Amino acid sequence: MMNERGRSARCLIVIPCLNEEAHIKGVIDNLGSALRELDARIVVADGGSTDGTRAIVARIADENPKVLLLDNPKRIQSAAVNLAVARYGNDCEFLIRIDAHGDYPADYCQTLLEEALVSNADSVVVGMQTVGIGFFQKATALAQNSKLGNGGSRHRSGAASHWTEHGHHALMRIASFRQVGGYDENFQHNEDAELDYRLVKAGFRIWMTNRTKMVYYPRSSVRPLFRQYFGYGRGRARNFLKHRALPSLRQLIPLGVAPVTLGASFAIINWAAAIPFAIWVGACVSYGVWLGVKERAPHAPLAAMSAIVMHFAWSAGFWREVMSSASRPPLNVTRREPSL
Repeated sequence: MMNERGRSARCLIVIPCLNEEAHIKGVIDNLGSALRELDARIVVADGGSTDGTRAIVARIADENPKVLLLDNPKRIQSAAVNLAVARYGNDCEFLIRIDAHGDYPADYCQTLLEEALVSNADSVVVGMQTVGIGFFQKATALAQNSKLGNGGSRHRSGAASHWTEHGHHALMRIASFRQVGGYDENFQHNEDAELDYRLVKAGFRIWMTNRTKMVYYPRSSVRPLFRQYFGYGRGRARNFLKHRALPSLRQLIPLGVAPVTLGASFAIINWAAAIPFAIWVGACVSYGVWLGVKERAPHAPLAAMSAIVMHFAWSAGFWREVMSSASRPPLNVTRREPSL
């Protein structure tokens, strides 16, 4: 149970969503203990759902005044959180961000708040465990949970609690969030890493806890997986262009995938042009086979295909953004909501 300080710390729980009728009720229901044990309200910021999402949330809101439905005309997640904080954050101390397409422990919000109060952190981030249901989704989850897909990212690998510069966004002090200007709405992807960069630069502290985590379900087929990672690559490039923040080593390596793939087309002139491409594909396939042996999972070799899609899409998205940046104004100003 929460102590008196925890029960008195008012929390704004924001769920950005778009067409999540299959998940939204379960996500809200799973936050029931947080509403009972904390001084909290839930804001579902909907980006214009055309399925049954809005009707489901509206019915829940009619029955529970602690649940609110908010229209998000800009549709993207960064705008959803900014708008929710601007409308409902004035009397709240903490912001908790929930993904409508994820699963969370019943005490997720309570644990985050405890960690924030004990560590005095400005932001508490968590690790992600990726879980698949279908065959391709299981293979993608296996890839994303391994170094093949995450490059050793600590918020993907179950590291012990530690101070960090980035992690999966979970809880943030609203005062800190507002002081750095909230999410930059120029970013449809990678907005969390971009905000973390500004938080750290401003002297705020980010604590990664291993006391709780979220479960994430990856895309279930090749095309949406490609689109997702293409967007991730573009978002990382925009972060680089805005802050001149160089990618980490684990991100520099996949940057070469798109150029290497393009270079392989010159194999018709000189077969040696295909060597880097063959090394990359061979490494992915070998790692997938090794995962299959290690995990005793028949779908593991397919993880190599998922990794190839993720690597290439991320690299292609990054270079697409870099090449198109010359035609746009520089990203040197954070877009803010007037009342944020």
